[in-house]
Amino acid sequence: MSFDTGLLDLADESPEGLLGFYEDNGWGDGLPLVPPTPERVDAMLAGLGRVDPDEIVATLAPRFGQATRRLVAVNAVLAGCRPEHLPVLVSAVRALGRPELNLRGVNATTHPVAPLLIVHGEVVATGAYNPGLGAFGPGNRANATTGRALRLVLLHVAGAVPGPGDASTQGGPAKYTYCVAENQTATPWESYPASIGVNTPSAVTIHCGEAPHNFHDMESDHPARILDKCASAMASLGQNNAPISQGEYFVALCPEHAATAAAHGWTRRDIASYLFESARLPARTLRAAFDHLAWEPWMHAVGDDASLPLTGSPDNIRVFVCGGAGKHSSVIPSWGMTKSVTLPVEP
Repeated sequence: MSFDTGLLDLADESPEGLLGFYEDNGWGDGLPLVPPTPERVDAMLAGLGRVDPDEIVATLAPRFGQATRRLVAVNAVLAGCRPEHLPVLVSAVRALGRPELNLRGVNATTHPVAPLLIVHGEVVATGAYNPGLGAFGPGNRANATTGRALRLVLLHVAGAVPGPGDASTQGGPAKYTYCVAENQTATPWESYPASIGVNTPSAVTIHCGEAPHNFHDMESDHPARILDKCASAMASLGQNNAPISQGEYFVALCPEHAATAAAHGWTRRDIASYLFESARLPARTLRAAFDHLAWEPWMHAVGDDASLPLTGSPDNIRVFVCGGAGKHSSVIPSWGMTKSVTLPVEP
């Protein structure tokens, strides 16, 4: 088998022996792993075409490990990816290295933040990602293994190991795998990447946040009543967005909620504006709850009786569609001191 840039000969290649070997060396996420033999790694790299496998894609904090395409491919094999998933994973790793994402802070915080990988465009179909029913859940190889591979890169290359490199107090299940696909077929607007000016056949978005917070509305035929439930989930003192105004919210609308909004002529910007005005708490309540507030200057300037939003701008509220039948949507608060990154899928 191969790992990193070297070759190792193992006396015991049974599944139990391999898992014990990985564990003894501090590798993996605690689940069984596929041995990254040279043949498997080469077959994985073939999914990228004619590119330099040893070129550095990104430097990842906190260890500032250098992620080459080969190392990304090794982790893709370990996670069980197919070669068609590797361009998505390489692009996601590239996004992790962007300074505005603040990966060092993401990994160093005690918050249970995890990078959510959202896959967009043509690669959703060609990679067999699940954008529909159960999109955040189990049962789909592409979603599960690509999200897991991204976490393995964070463990093995970035050094985001619980304790020395990941300070999260309780951790969270999203730190195993956190990957979903945009349901473009059920989206009544342009794709999410196009809505922010990324016009490309396929793209990835990384949003560093919490696990999804469900909100449901089975009855309403007007978007305002649906979004009032979302605003209620957003307006919480327990989220980092409350004291940190640069934090984003990603709102994952189910197809039926999105269709109701579009039927009334509401755009993504209308939804974000409504939530910005509705997801609010009294300034007095927020000031009483926190000694330190990383707010916009105008938020500090208002009186205690003012109603303040849970983020500094409606542009920090991002909307995409995923999921299947059933009127359940979710909101994904940010860790706070991070910005999402959307990039084209490129090898």
